[in-house]
Amino acid sequence: QHYFIQSNLSDNMATTFERTMNQKAVARPGWGKEGRPIDLFANFYKMKFNPRITVYHYDIDIEPKCPKFLRRKLIHHFAQQNKATVFKNGLPVYDGNKNVYSSIKLDVGNDPKTVEVAMPETPDSQARTFKIHIKFAAQIDMSCLEQVLKGSGFGDIPQETLVVADIVVRHFPSLRFTVAGRSVYQPPASNEKHSLGNATEMWTGVYTSARPSNWGLVLNVDESHTAFYEEQPVLDFMAKHLNIRGNIQPNYSLRDSDRSSLEKQLKFLRVSVKHQAQRRQYRVEKLTHKTASQISFVSDNRTVSIAQYFKETYGYTLKYPNLPCIWVSPKEKNTFIPMEVCDIVAGQRCVRKLTDDETRNMIRATAKKPPIRKQGIDKQMQKMQFSQDQHVRQFGFEIEQSMVQVKGRVINPPKLGYDKQATCMAQGGSWDSRGKQFYRAMHIKNWAILMFPPQNRCQTEDVKAFCNSMIKIGRENGMNIAQPSFVKYCRENEIGSVCQELKQKAANQGPIDLVYCILPQGSSSCYGRIKHTFENQNAISTQCMELRNLKPPKPQTIGNILQKMNAKIGGTNNIAVDMLNIPIFKTPCVIMGADNAAPAQGEGSRPSVCALVGSVDKFACRYATQIGIQKTDGKKAHSPIIEQLQSMVKNMLIKFYQAVKVKPQRIIFYRDGVSEGQFYHVMLYEVDAIKKACAELEAGYNPLVTFIICQKRHHTRLFTANPRDADRSGNVPAGTVVDAGITSTTDFDFYLNSHAGIQGTNKPAKYHVLADENKFPPDALYKLTFHLCHVYARCTRSVSVPAPTYYARLATDRARVHLGSDKYDFDSSDGASSVGGAKRPPKPNQSVHEILGDISPHDATKNKMYWV
Repeated sequence: QHYFIQSNLSDNMATTFERTMNQKAVARPGWGKEGRPIDLFANFYKMKFNPRITVYHYDIDIEPKCPKFLRRKLIHHFAQQNKATVFKNGLPVYDGNKNVYSSIKLDVGNDPKTVEVAMPETPDSQARTFKIHIKFAAQIDMSCLEQVLKGSGFGDIPQETLVVADIVVRHFPSLRFTVAGRSVYQPPASNEKHSLGNATEMWTGVYTSARPSNWGLVLNVDESHTAFYEEQPVLDFMAKHLNIRGNIQPNYSLRDSDRSSLEKQLKFLRVSVKHQAQRRQYRVEKLTHKTASQISFVSDNRTVSIAQYFKETYGYTLKYPNLPCIWVSPKEKNTFIPMEVCDIVAGQRCVRKLTDDETRNMIRATAKKPPIRKQGIDKQMQKMQFSQDQHVRQFGFEIEQSMVQVKGRVINPPKLGYDKQATCMAQGGSWDSRGKQFYRAMHIKNWAILMFPPQNRCQTEDVKAFCNSMIKIGRENGMNIAQPSFVKYCRENEIGSVCQELKQKAANQGPIDLVYCILPQGSSSCYGRIKHTFENQNAISTQCMELRNLKPPKPQTIGNILQKMNAKIGGTNNIAVDMLNIPIFKTPCVIMGADNAAPAQGEGSRPSVCALVGSVDKFACRYATQIGIQKTDGKKAHSPIIEQLQSMVKNMLIKFYQAVKVKPQRIIFYRDGVSEGQFYHVMLYEVDAIKKACAELEAGYNPLVTFIICQKRHHTRLFTANPRDADRSGNVPAGTVVDAGITSTTDFDFYLNSHAGIQGTNKPAKYHVLADENKFPPDALYKLTFHLCHVYARCTRSVSVPAPTYYARLATDRARVHLGSDKYDFDSSDGASSVGGAKRPPKPNQSVHEILGDISPHDATKNKMYWV
């Protein structure tokens, strides 16, 4: 059935978006005026620069290939040795990769100039000789930046000038501290260490980024925190990762599953050896399948094992000959070193995804009240010593030492609507819904309870008491919940058969409204199997709860669970009444949220998961979902664009028409998961895909599109200048908007802190409007965005980003749970050679279509908010 008139239109058809594609950004339409004024500090520091300085860019090539951790030291050594001859007594700066910048023109042309430099990798190792080839790359005129910042120039901000500012600011600190991305870190003092568990610890550092603003050039400075591997013996690392208690026994050996798990953790880490006088460093490639006593090679015309070789050559008897060896780089040399003689080298950042416990410990350690956070940032600024940095001075920069003050406004929250025209107002980012019933409460007639913990820990009487409390509180919220019709203790391997049993029961008693599952704490595999079996395969809604919430039954916990249950089965908890008064809603309008979640580093060829959610009611409270995946070979960078967006938007528009019975005339699109460098590439592709989806449905159908990037991955923090303006947590109030001072000179962007602080310092969301055919006045867009933060179905609090953005993120997270199944193997590491052991056979490679069909929800579930 077609809900729009079908037409055959070519992909290269001209759309009204062509005029937007010709201009790269939406110009700011003005500044907002609504709201209560508030004085704020922002963690930006004004930067002065000399526009008359010309910077010279040179390419660097190093032979043989230099380890990344050694490059900065090597180039610094090169610059010191050749200060007079090559660099004319200037102070060059280096980006750690292939680029050197100088404020003095060097006698180096387009043909490379080669200089030999000798330097040891570590203080107690022999010097290595490197050949450094340097050649001219470009000339950078800093006056271009001044013209654009003052508004007298034309075109975009010259990015190369910002790159120069960033590298100059970070060069001297990078020689003293450990570099990770845009941050530099210093090892914590012994009394300031924060262990995160699993052989990792937290380091505190400083993030810096030069940015253009209404005031000119500013430096964004923030405290940053990340996980580093603890300096420790590899055996201790193994014990922590595999949860080995007590001393490791001499005959200890690893199961293949433990060896594989440990290999993933160790891969690409640097280790130092302690059986030689020179503590050489190596990079881990993998672990051998065979043990140190099993691996043999020919030495002096006879075959010896690794264990024999170490005893005869180094006089070292291996204590753990039954453990695998570490296969180190270069891999083709087949160098195997016993684990027990290796230590993890200090200063290595943990790039894998943190475990739940590590994340919890990180949040606990980094949650600082705003005044303490502000003091910490000021302290980090002092550590950077910019006023004494000769590199900063030579390149003509000067950095102020005090945070900038900005003007913000606190806009009013919306009136929230419940059943029987009951309303309430949010105060400080939250509201009290007691005594009010859900705007649209659903009823549960036929439902089941499955209990996965053993009966002695999850007793029937406790479950019954919880059910009775849920029925009572549900009635107060307008939900009529019957007693459960099916209650059973269940094991994880019985989920499929229990689901079939429930379906047979439903054939006689009517459809199952909900399956309520009580899980042991931390049972992630059970959770994934429940969601896949019931929701993906059989379109049965589920609600999971950990056992710790069963007893005693807390009304607040049950109230939060009921909000999720009501939303999952088709209800609406509350609406933002005032949102309908925004002029944009006088015509049919669909709100969409989208996310493209790329795999974390170390997840091999795991595909990125895309999600699109779209409103299917006039209040923008109910949403349907479309899932997509984008597969790579594990070597190419994942594309930031959503490649299947055209078909996803088309399906979403049909769902809106089915639910609301009108065609939307406006599309408001909130896009998550995009970095600044990808903005316009994503916008040009995706807005065009939206337009083509509309044209594909009906000739001449051309709703107006507003495309907004929502960012939380930034380092802007806001602090109240007057403590009396802060909320109870010390943060800026919910509804605080900043659209001047620290924002773009030309583009339409703004910061909105839409949530109340609970712990730590709030991070406002940053919004960048890249396309706006709806011609939003600033205040109307701020208000719409803030109001959408109040219709999040999980709680009676405003959240940090609009509900559709949050929902798209939840949908991608749910799909990624299914990708973690044992059915898939996305590990990019290859197997061991015949020397190290047998190669593990790969799992069958599935097509994108097969994987998508497996992880996507059932067609009937796509219309439900199953991810809530």
